[in-house]
Amino acid sequence: MKFTIVLAGCGYRDGAEIREAVLTLLAVEKHGHTFRCCAPDKMQRDVVDHLSGETAGASRNVRVEAARIARGEVDDLASVRAVDFDALVFPGGFGAAKNLCDFAEKGVDCRVDASVERLIRETHAAAKPIGAICIAPVIIARVLGKHRPVLTIGSDPSTAAALETMGATHREARAMEAVVDGKNRLVSTPAYMCAAAIPEIAAGIDRLVVEVAALAARTGT
Repeated sequence: MKFTIVLAGCGYRDGAEIREAVLTLLAVEKHGHTFRCCAPDKMQRDVVDHLSGETAGASRNVRVEAARIARGEVDDLASVRAVDFDALVFPGGFGAAKNLCDFAEKGVDCRVDASVERLIRETHAAAKPIGAICIAPVIIARVLGKHRPVLTIGSDPSTAAALETMGATHREARAMEAVVDGKNRLVSTPAYMCAAAIPEIAAGIDRLVVEVAALAARTGT
C-alpha cells in the first residue's frame, strides 16, 4: 500500500515532531508498505530555537525544512491528490498546529491551510483512511467536524474539549494505543500529547499504521 505522510516542517517546536515522523516512516516500511512525504510550500508561522525555546529572528520554508526528515524527497502538498495514495497520515509537532492550521493561535476558531483541507476532504470523500498523531487530530476535527469523527489526543482536558467543540467525539487513550473510527476511516494516537517514553510512542504509531492499512485494505475490496 502507498502511504502519503504530511510533514509540517522539522522540529517539534515549530514543525513536524521528528521522532513521530521517523517512527511513522519506520512502521510503514516495517509492515511492507511504501511512502511518499509531502509538505506545504510556504513559510513557517515562526522559527523557534530548540535549545533555548525562544522564537528566533529568522524565516524558514515548511517544505524545505521537511526535506531534512524526508532526505530531500518531499512533494509539494498542493500537487498531491487522493488518487495518488491508499492512506494519508499526519505526524504531530507544533508545526501541525502552526503551519498546517493555526490552532496554536486561534484554538477552536482555527483555519486549516487550504491545500491541507482540500486533501483531507478528497481523501475522506474517496473513503480512504487518514491517520492523525499527537496534536494533528485537531486538523481532522476542524475539517471533518460535521461528520462527528471519533479521535484522541490522549487525556488533556482542554484539548479534548476543543476537539469536541469542533464536532469530534474524544476518546481517552494512552501513548501506546490507537483509536479507530471505522465509519469515517480515521485512526489517531496521542504520542507526545502524553508524557511517554519512546517505546510507548513507537508502539502507538505502529498500531496506528496497522489499523490504517487494515482500513485501506477494506476500501480496496
